Amino acid sequence: MSVLSFGELLIDFVALEMGVTVGAASGFVKAPGGAPANVAAAVARLGYSSAFMGQVGDDPFGRHLAAVLDAENVDIAGLTFSQEARTALAFVSNTADGDRSFMFYRHPSADMLMTPEDVKPSVIDACAAFHYGSITFIHEPAASALLKAIDHAVAADKFISYDPNLRLPLWESAAAARAGMLSGLDYANLLKISDEELVFLTGGADVTPLWRERMDMICVTRGAQGAVAHLKDGTMIEHGGYAVKAADTTGAGDAFVAAMLIGILENRDNWRAQLPDILDFANAVGAMTCLQKGAIPALPTMAQARAFQAELR
Repeated sequence: MSVLSFGELLIDFVALEMGVTVGAASGFVKAPGGAPANVAAAVARLGYSSAFMGQVGDDPFGRHLAAVLDAENVDIAGLTFSQEARTALAFVSNTADGDRSFMFYRHPSADMLMTPEDVKPSVIDACAAFHYGSITFIHEPAASALLKAIDHAVAADKFISYDPNLRLPLWESAAAARAGMLSGLDYANLLKISDEELVFLTGGADVTPLWRERMDMICVTRGAQGAVAHLKDGTMIEHGGYAVKAADTTGAGDAFVAAMLIGILENRDNWRAQLPDILDFANAVGAMTCLQKGAIPALPTMAQARAFQAELR
């Protein structure tokens, strides 16, 4: 079993203090990040095979990120290095309750310049599941590169998951963000979306407008309140979350996706019957990721996640 994630890989600089703006922070902790890369690292940290496809700059940050993923046992055969642009940077500040605000440096960044020619179909062929986010849809040629990879994954009958990450500062307007995020729905078997993103895309809490022909499940995450899985037949399965004192919520949703994909792939023939347990485990993995600053450094191992579940059940 292997999960391939496609998209951005960057450096998060996380403010040392809680409840301050990026500009007011006294300093930052450097942490590897990028939503799809977080998913790949989370899958590997949980003990399963994973791979990442994307582009970073041929610079010290890019080489560092490649080394981080390699050390996490993520296959980076699909990672390319750009001579034209530098690795993306994001400065992140957290409110007192752990929510985030972002300031990005990508004008352009290397991930935005990935081309369809950079896509390696053999890496896609080797995976069981293909995961992507919405950020890559913002700019060409990266959007075309992602669509080429998605088309190959669909043709190869891979299980496909999509996370329409809401990062308004990266889009020209809210309308452009909504259209771009919606454009990624058509290919996914699993849609993972936060309650905030659901309201942004639909204006409310009803998932009905988001259903597409290929979708098997829409999973709405609600932070400490857990998650709700909606199935195409109208079934709704809700599972409460794990209340923790959040140091940083960066990567929690990505860790949740990784745990969901592991649960689905491990139970390909009966994952619907196992969904309550899969949701519980994904909630636990997501919650644990909030306990430290930075996404990848905070990801739990399988043993840690199971112990956390047993302690807090």
